[in-house]
Amino acid sequence: MNNTQIQFDFNLPEDDMEFLRNLEYRFHTRNDGRYRWMILENYPIPDGYNVSTASIAISIPNGYPTNQLDMAYFFPPLSRVDNKPIGATQVQQNILGQSYQRWSRHRTPSNPWRPGLDDISSHLSLINEWLLREFSKR
Repeated sequence: MNNTQIQFDFNLPEDDMEFLRNLEYRFHTRNDGRYRWMILENYPIPDGYNVSTASIAISIPNGYPTNQLDMAYFFPPLSRVDNKPIGATQVQQNILGQSYQRWSRHRTPSNPWRPGLDDISSHLSLINEWLLREFSKR
């Protein structure tokens, strides 16, 4: 994917940049003054949701990659086509003028952040699991 003319306000670790460059989706890093965001555009959303693609924003904390990535933010907001509610998604976060839906999902003691092993690629795998698990838990 050609990411020329995309704004990069800060650099991610080179392993993350290489992983993201190899994806088919446009991405950029932005600093909105309070948070640092990595935004992945047109990411495929599994069947059963109201959209087939969405932008995913991930907050990049100071101290990353030692400090963990947490949660995911979607634009447009996701809903289930069967109208069943999705828990812990009611909060909206303004990210660069867009209202993103926060998915409050966190690592557990049995699946902790592993500095040196976990990164954006493993966090995206976790996000994919959250999206799929929404339909397997009912």
